[in-house]
Amino acid sequence: MQLAQIRLESQNAKIGIWTTQPVQEIQQPKADLSIEQPKADLEIQTTPGKLTIDQTEAWADMDLKHISRRVTEAADQGYQDSLEGIARRAQEGNELMKIEHGGNPIAQISKSNSEGPELQFNIGWIPSHFSVKTSYDPAEVEIQVKVNKPIINSSINKPIHEYTPGKVDVSLEQRQSLNIDFTNLKYIGVNYEQEI
Repeated sequence: MQLAQIRLESQNAKIGIWTTQPVQEIQQPKADLSIEQPKADLEIQTTPGKLTIDQTEAWADMDLKHISRRVTEAADQGYQDSLEGIARRAQEGNELMKIEHGGNPIAQISKSNSEGPELQFNIGWIPSHFSVKTSYDPAEVEIQVKVNKPIINSSINKPIHEYTPGKVDVSLEQRQSLNIDFTNLKYIGVNYEQEI
């Protein structure tokens, strides 16, 4: 006996996929930076020192005097000598008035007037110590400094970003199919001879 057969032959669909990878490039340029440092402002004011040397007394010790000083000293010495002369004569007059009291006032007065003062000799320094006078005013220095801040200019550069998106291509390479084939199946009337 031959049995009816149904033969099914199917074929799956095939899908083709092609992928293009995305490409991304990022570049970061360096920032533009400029720094300028102005010099500091410096002011220096100096008052020079002053040295004063007075040699007047040293020159006077060497008998090198100014004419006005000589005139003053001579006038003072003349006045002093006149006072001493007046005093000496008054004393001598008193001694002569009292001649009756004894003694020999005329001889004593003559002797004292004929003799000069006793001369004394000692070591001397010309000019004398500390005859040169010195004075010194020290110098003064005033310093003013003004600091200038640095000048900084910076410019930020944005990153360079390039992006190529990826791509996926999908295609149907083979369609699905189903083939049905009947074998040993007879058609009789309006029905098949066997029920399927």
